[in-house]
Amino acid sequence: MDSTNVLVVGAGPAGLALACGLREHDVPVRVIDQAAGPATTSRANILHGRGVEVLNRLGALGDLSDRAQHAISISYYVADKRLATVSFGKIEGKQLSALLVSQAEIEAVLRQRLAELGCNVEWGRELTGLAQQPDGVTATLQDGELHADYLAGCDGAHSTVRKLSGIDFPGVPLIDQWLLADVRVDWDLDRTGSSGWFHRDGLFFAMPMRSAENDTWRLMADVRPTDGEQPDVVDQLQQLLPERTGRTDAKIRDVAWTSTFRIHRRLADRYREGRVLLVGDAAHIHSPFGGQGMNTGIGDAENLAWKLALVAQGRADAALLDTYQAERRPLAEDVVRNTTANTKLMLADGPVARIVRDRLITPLVNLKVVQRRVTWIASQLWVTYRKGPLGSGKGPRPRPGDRVPDLDCRDDRGRPTRLHTELGGKWALLAPTATGLETLAPLGEHVVHLTPDQPRQESWLIRPDAHLAWRGTDQRALARWLDEFRSNGRTT
Repeated sequence: MDSTNVLVVGAGPAGLALACGLREHDVPVRVIDQAAGPATTSRANILHGRGVEVLNRLGALGDLSDRAQHAISISYYVADKRLATVSFGKIEGKQLSALLVSQAEIEAVLRQRLAELGCNVEWGRELTGLAQQPDGVTATLQDGELHADYLAGCDGAHSTVRKLSGIDFPGVPLIDQWLLADVRVDWDLDRTGSSGWFHRDGLFFAMPMRSAENDTWRLMADVRPTDGEQPDVVDQLQQLLPERTGRTDAKIRDVAWTSTFRIHRRLADRYREGRVLLVGDAAHIHSPFGGQGMNTGIGDAENLAWKLALVAQGRADAALLDTYQAERRPLAEDVVRNTTANTKLMLADGPVARIVRDRLITPLVNLKVVQRRVTWIASQLWVTYRKGPLGSGKGPRPRPGDRVPDLDCRDDRGRPTRLHTELGGKWALLAPTATGLETLAPLGEHVVHLTPDQPRQESWLIRPDAHLAWRGTDQRALARWLDEFRSNGRTT
C-alpha cells in the first residue's frame, strides 16, 4: 500500500498552502483531487493582507501583485447617485494592500511553488472512504488505497472528508439565490474600482477583472428563485443591469463563466477527529461579502502546517494539534458572524432597513477613520491567539499569541533583512545574541537567529506563522516553555 506522512485531500488554495507549508518543513506529503485537472474559472477573487503575507512567506506570491487588479475600492450607488466609496488602503507602509486576482491564478502560483518543493497534485483521484487506525489513516480511492499518518480535508464546502469523519456542519442559508458571471461589457464604467447599486428589488455589483482588453467584469446580483427551469444567467443579468443600475448603455458579451449559488452560514462543530483535520471551506462557509473565505482558509493552512510538521516528525505530542482548532475556530466564528451581519445590512429587507442603510450607515464609510478600520478588519492582520492555549493575556505587547509585524533585522552574517522574509517555514529567535539557540534544538533545523535593528535585551521566539511564541530574558524559562509546549500543546 502507498504511504505518506500527510495526505492532503483537495487542491484549492487551502490545500495547496498547507502542502507547501508542510514541504517547507521537509514533511513528506501527497495531494489528491477528484477533478481531472486545475480549475480555470476565477471563483474567489480577493486576496487581503493576511493572504498576501502568507503566500509571501510560503514563497508563493510570485508575480501576482504585478498581475493583479489594484482596484480595491467599491462605490455604492442608488441609480446614478453615489452614496459612498470604500477604499482598502496599504497597511504598515508595505505592499500588503488587497489584490483583486483570480483564484485560478493564485492556485497556479501555489502549484508551481509546491512543485519546486518536490510535490505535484495527483488529479483524478477521488476519496471514497477512510478508516482510522492507531498509527494513521487508510484512505480508499477509486484506484486503490493510500495510508497516511495524518489526513487533511481541504475539499471544500461539500467535503467528503468531513462527511466520512462524522463531523457535523450545522448552519442555515442566509438568502435566496445569487447570479454570477465573468463577462466582457461594453460601457464606460470606471475601472479604478468596483461598483455596487442598491435597489428596492435587490443588489447589483460590477468588479473589474484583469484582462488583455481591459474590459472584463465580474457581475453579481441576487434574485428570487422561481419554480421550474431557471432562466439563463446572462439573460437575467442583462435584464437586471438597467433595472437596478439605471445604465441603459451596457451590453454584455463574451461570457467566460457563469454560476449560481446560495449563501450559507455553516461552521464545523470540530476541526479534528483523531488523525483527520479540516481546513478552509471544509470547516467553515459564509457570505462572500468582504472576500474573507479564501483568506481565512489560507490562514488555517499556515497555522496547521507548522504544528502538524512538529507532530508528524515526532518533535511534539499530538495534543499540539488541538491548538489548531482552539486558535482558528474562534476566528471563523467572528468571520461568519460579521459577514452574516454585513449581508443582512446590504440586503436591507424592508423600506425602513433601506433608509437606515442608504442614509445613515453607508455615508459613514466616506470617513477616513472608518475606511482605515474597514481595511484593517478585512486584512485579518489583526488576528491574535493570545486567548488560546499558546497565548498570554498578560505583559507588554506584543504578547504571546499576537502577530509580530515585519521588523527590520539582521541575519547571522550581519546582513540586513526582514523578519517575515526569514520565517519561510522557520522559527525565528529575535535576540541580541544567539544565546538560547541551542535550547531550541528540539524544534529541529528550522530555527534561525536574527538580531533586531531596534536594540532590546529581551529575546523573542517567533512562530513560523509570524505570531509571538515566547518572550523573556531567562533561557531556563524558555527551556521550560518549550518542554511544556512540546508535551501537551499548552504554555504558561
